[in-house]
This record gives sequence, C-alpha cells and structure tokens, in this order.
Amino acid sequence: MPEQRVEAVERALSILDAFGDGTPRLSLSEVAERTGLYPSTVLRLAASLDRFGYLHRGQDGLFRLGPTPLRLGLLYRDAFDLATLVRPVLARLVERTGETAAFYVREQERRVCLYRHHSPRVIRHHVEEGATLPLDRGASGRVLMAHTGGTDPVHQQVRERGWYLSLGERDPEAAAVAAPVFGRGRQFIGALGIIGLRSRLEVESHANLAALVTEEARDLSRSIGA
Repeated sequence: MPEQRVEAVERALSILDAFGDGTPRLSLSEVAERTGLYPSTVLRLAASLDRFGYLHRGQDGLFRLGPTPLRLGLLYRDAFDLATLVRPVLARLVERTGETAAFYVREQERRVCLYRHHSPRVIRHHVEEGATLPLDRGASGRVLMAHTGGTDPVHQQVRERGWYLSLGERDPEAAAVAAPVFGRGRQFIGALGIIGLRSRLEVESHANLAALVTEEARDLSRSIGA
C-alpha cells in the first residue's frame, strides 16, 4: 500500500520542527529558511497552529512555540511510566561520574531526550528534556540505531560490545558513553548515557566509564522487567 501523506499537515509540522534545535524564537524569514516554505505559506499555516496553541507570534513579530507541544510532550513522557525508575538512575550516574546523564528514545528519524540530570559542575554539557538530536552520530544515537534496525558495521559493534563511546561526533568539544536499556521480553526501550566535556572524558578510563554506564543500564533494565 502506498504511503499516505497530507502535504498541508507535513508543512505545518515542519514549522514546529524548525524549533527542534532549542532556538526559543524565530523570525518569519528564519522559519521560511529552515522549512523551505514561502513566507506567505508560513503565515497561513502559522495562523492555524496558533488557533490550536501550537505556535504563537508575539508583538515583536517573532514566532515561539505555544503551550500545546509542552502539554502533549508531558503526556507522551508520562505514558512511558518510566520517570520514577529512570530519574534515580540518572542521579546516581551524575554522582558517580560528575557528568550530565540522560535517557534517550527514538522518535522516527531522530532521538529525543526524555529525561536528564545535569552535572553540578560549572562547566558542563547542557541538554534539555524534550530536545531532539540526530540519530547518525553521538553515543545515544548509535545505541538507538543499533537496536532499532541499524545495519552498519558500527551498529553490529555496539550490539556485541553493549555500549558506545563518542568522542566529538556531534559536538567536537563533547564526549559521551551510552548503553541500551531493555524492558520485558528483552524489548528495547532506549539509551542511557553520560555526556561531558571531551577534555575531561578523554583523560578518564573509557573502560571504567563504560562499566559504570552499562551497570546502571542493566539495573534499570531489571527494574523495568527485563
């Protein structure tokens, strides 16, 4: 059966995706550039998005997300019923490593930071819950791809080793280690990892960091029911 698509809906969703990198406000020209849509098309679709609370245009003419994405995002996160299990694990990882810890899930062709716990260090890597990042680079992205059909040699390596170390793949100044988390019946759930400054993680024992992350990932998997 051919894939069914509604072009107007996809165009409207592309406007929301324009904010995916965390930019809080965008001008009309910036939205048009990021989406490839004509400004007139952006204005027409934005009016509908505004009516349903997805988008808002302020007095300064800049667009920002409305309250509806947050409400749906919270419903989406709560549907996993993982927060009470994941958050203590993230806090433990931060305590044990001193770096920011996060839990990612795959959402179509991107990864979403579902939960995070920031490092107490003044200089740290900062990622917000709900942030979307690419799948094709970074430790969590590699783990997510490896366990959701990835066929590249690197994905096979991740499956065999049980973790992945990223050194400057997405951000040249950042490094990360991630491991898979499973649920009942060995169903893949997401990727648990730490991320910090590359200069700090490069001087640490990669084997020790991987052991910490995989240990917490295994404990979390058992808590979920794996």
